[in-house]
Amino acid sequence: MSEAAKQVEGELPAGARELLLQTASDIMREGDIVDISLSELSLRSGLNSALVKYYFGNKAGLMKALLDRDMAGIIHAVDALMAKDMAPELRLRRHIGAVVDTYYKTPYLNRLLMRLVRESDPDEAHRIADNYLSPLSRAYDKLIEDGMKQGVFREIDPQMFY
Repeated sequence: MSEAAKQVEGELPAGARELLLQTASDIMREGDIVDISLSELSLRSGLNSALVKYYFGNKAGLMKALLDRDMAGIIHAVDALMAKDMAPELRLRRHIGAVVDTYYKTPYLNRLLMRLVRESDPDEAHRIADNYLSPLSRAYDKLIEDGMKQGVFREIDPQMFY
């Protein structure tokens, strides 16, 4: 029995959900795009495109899950960095290095984030803002505030930092 037939009959391949996410990420990174074709996703992953509906509801759900996967690690890393006892300049240098690494690994991420905020219903847009944009904004507020208090950063509106 072919892999596609097994998928249709209900035998789901191990790791299929993550493979769909990673393949979507690869397609977007390689093509410098924030949209994908389900047929290309199916071809490249070797999985039936019906699994997108099974795991994510639809293509928009896949994009939301990809954003959640990619942003969760970033928020965790920023929180961990902000919890460290280190000078604001060093914290800023490490953060900028991580931002560069992130844009190399997932160059589509900022565009995907903004697209989903714009195109989602208000509840989903608020969820994205609450889970990802607000924590980053609070971290930048603290980073800039700490640097200004220590006299190593000039006075600046933290909202202008990003």
